Amino acid sequence: MAKIRKGTVVVVGCGGVGSWAAIMLVRSGISRIRLVDFDYVTLSSLNRHATAVLADVGTPKVKCIERTLKQISRWVEIDARVDIWRKEQGSDLLQGADWVIDAIDNITTKVDLLKYCHDHNIKVFSSMGAGAKCDPTRVQISDISYTMYDPLARSVRRRLRLQGVTSGIPVVYSTEPPSDVKLLPLAEGEFQKGDVKELGVFDDFRVRILPVLGPLPSIFGLHIATFILCELAGKPIPNPLPVKGRKKLNERLYKDLLHREEKLTGQTINKLPIDEDDVGFIFDDISRGRSVVPPHAVPSRPVVARWDLAVPLVLENCVSFEYAEAERHVRECYEGGKRPEDVWGAEVAAVIARRADEIRKAREWVM
Repeated sequence: MAKIRKGTVVVVGCGGVGSWAAIMLVRSGISRIRLVDFDYVTLSSLNRHATAVLADVGTPKVKCIERTLKQISRWVEIDARVDIWRKEQGSDLLQGADWVIDAIDNITTKVDLLKYCHDHNIKVFSSMGAGAKCDPTRVQISDISYTMYDPLARSVRRRLRLQGVTSGIPVVYSTEPPSDVKLLPLAEGEFQKGDVKELGVFDDFRVRILPVLGPLPSIFGLHIATFILCELAGKPIPNPLPVKGRKKLNERLYKDLLHREEKLTGQTINKLPIDEDDVGFIFDDISRGRSVVPPHAVPSRPVVARWDLAVPLVLENCVSFEYAEAERHVRECYEGGKRPEDVWGAEVAAVIARRADEIRKAREWVM
């Protein structure tokens, strides 16, 4: 407890995720905390914010949290900043931090913060996307390099990689693919006011609301608080092994697919148009970890392969098989020239068509 009491944590982004992390850190003994957020409580905040109530609409989020923290702990030192973190003045808001929590919605600012902390050896924990998710069993903690299936995590990871940061940042994320939801529309009257972008508080910050199931941000925030408390106490949490194991499976599936495509073309292929995350998405989330062939058993030796040779290798044209089924597919479709639906039947073809539609919807959401 003494080690935890000495800790100083900076929470950047005090919405659904950041507010829950802050509350539990202080309840658990943190004595110094800085809250950073430019935003104000709105009606849409009330289903997920840890401290805001109806009377707080229009109040800075950091002030709502500060009020509650003072009611919880008399000794806690709270520095509530109604401000936005910018890399140009990054050191001021992060000064003295043992840990920084990134709970920022805007991807540009998020990446800037993570890069700044990485370059200045400041420990930072980042929250990925809790919106459009509903399955609490899919929430994971891992290094940024191990994330999979999360569109925000993928974008953050790729942007960081371009700046030379490939690992070393713990994150909380969900392996659940985004639900079939979109940003909630603005009222027609808002469009009549002019350029929608001008309605935002800052450039690049969204002005529409992404549907969020209230408990999910709190789960993300509690994961963050638990991880940091254990780190401060000298009892760190190791990377979850199931995620690492799944990544190895995805690597094997990808290499097998690459080998099959090389045999088809008779050429060496350095890189496929889909990556390891895509292969895992096909096997785990589209195929539910089962063969496409009835009775849709769980493969003892899974394979992801191209369905129709006449169609390019895209996600919609990839299916999962048991190894023996994949070999039959090669013999009869690749080498024998038969149509896949003639080999496997109309039922399998219908399943693949439905799953292709799922993939298109997921791609539209990500884009």
